[in-house]
Amino acid sequence: MNEKEKNEQDQTSSGAAPEAHKHEKSSKTHKKNTAQDALIAELQGKLIELNDKYIRLYSEFDNFRKRTLREKTELSKSATQEVIYDLLPVLDDFDRALRHSESTEHIEALREGEKLIFAKLRTILEQKGLQEIKSIGEPFNTDLHDAITQIPAPSGEMKGRIIDETVKGYMLNGKVIRYAKVVVAG
Repeated sequence: MNEKEKNEQDQTSSGAAPEAHKHEKSSKTHKKNTAQDALIAELQGKLIELNDKYIRLYSEFDNFRKRTLREKTELSKSATQEVIYDLLPVLDDFDRALRHSESTEHIEALREGEKLIFAKLRTILEQKGLQEIKSIGEPFNTDLHDAITQIPAPSGEMKGRIIDETVKGYMLNGKVIRYAKVVVAG
């Protein structure tokens, strides 16, 4: 073989090899891109699924919050309605007492009627959990009492004790709803 033939054969064989090599690289790149595209599509699908779950969970929580708030409001209204309903007989008694007080001259009978109505009111409120805070003669307690003034103690044993109450204090189901306003011996 002469040199010219050898060069032609080298060019032919070297020209064929790079093209085959290019095709091989292109095929590998294509497979790699296809795998990456499949992974991207899978991840996008998972993202859409998780986003959908998140939106549904958020909506459920928002509905739960609204429902709880509505139920709380309704419970408060029904509790108030129950107390008012239980107090209506007391209101009726006061109404009758006022009508009779205009036409009667028996003061003692009126006072007795007022005492009965007051006892009825107190009983209803106690049934609802209201308790009066005992104050006079008791040691001063900042958790139950509000001292409006302090005066000198009449005796040593009364020091730090309550000697007068200007406004009664009340607890509802064990929780102070109004502190007793008291005078403390100092």
